[in-house]
Amino acid sequence: MSETRFHSMPTSGDLGGRRIAFRHAPGEGPTLVFLPGYMSDMAGGKATALFDWARGCGQAALLLDYSGCGESSGTFAEGTLSRWREEVLALVEAHCPGPVILVGSSMGGWLMLLCALALPAARVAGLVGIAAAPDFTDWGTSEDDKARLKAGETLLEDNPYGPDPTPTHALFWADGQANRVMTGEIALDCPVRLIHGQCDPDVPWELSLDLAARLRSAEVQVALIKDGDHRLSRDADIALLLRTLAELAGAAPVGAG
Repeated sequence: MSETRFHSMPTSGDLGGRRIAFRHAPGEGPTLVFLPGYMSDMAGGKATALFDWARGCGQAALLLDYSGCGESSGTFAEGTLSRWREEVLALVEAHCPGPVILVGSSMGGWLMLLCALALPAARVAGLVGIAAAPDFTDWGTSEDDKARLKAGETLLEDNPYGPDPTPTHALFWADGQANRVMTGEIALDCPVRLIHGQCDPDVPWELSLDLAARLRSAEVQVALIKDGDHRLSRDADIALLLRTLAELAGAAPVGAG
């Protein structure tokens, strides 16, 4: 039951015709829903570790590829936070009948917040942000680049994680600016855990402290990893993530037999 499957989005509107690749592991407790980062997919190390651990302890889990990413159909240049949020919500509605714990990595941490705000409060059992990067179209973009994006240009930047440059498309940037959340209180009351490396070259670790302060929930904890990078994919980083998930989900502790 854990092979890649496809969810067809509604044929009406701008989401028509997209087939969203996903893997689902049925089980107990809140469903762990992993949201990858920008230009990432469900084959990454953190997503795979989460899914394998969930299956091993009987915890429900859901992985997915946004449209234009991984095995899903669509074009990356047409991808936006709003579109990917609708895809995540559609899969949660179709495959997660009970509460969910949203786990967002980098951009996925921004999408995690947008999805949590869109879901009924009773459906959101918790949030786990891994180097969460809400509003990065704003703080991560220079004024000159913002002007170029407003004019419809596509920006290309060096990619430290692969051979091809990282594009920022005007459509994604404009939609990101319209979906900023770090402008005041974030009206979420569920337990939240934020994990961030203090050697992260891409997302300032101070952003997790700012996010923690803006969340209305009183159940917010921030774990700073002094030598942690942006990906947080080392064995020790993965172990911390799984311990955090076990605590939130009420599952068996990692390593328990």
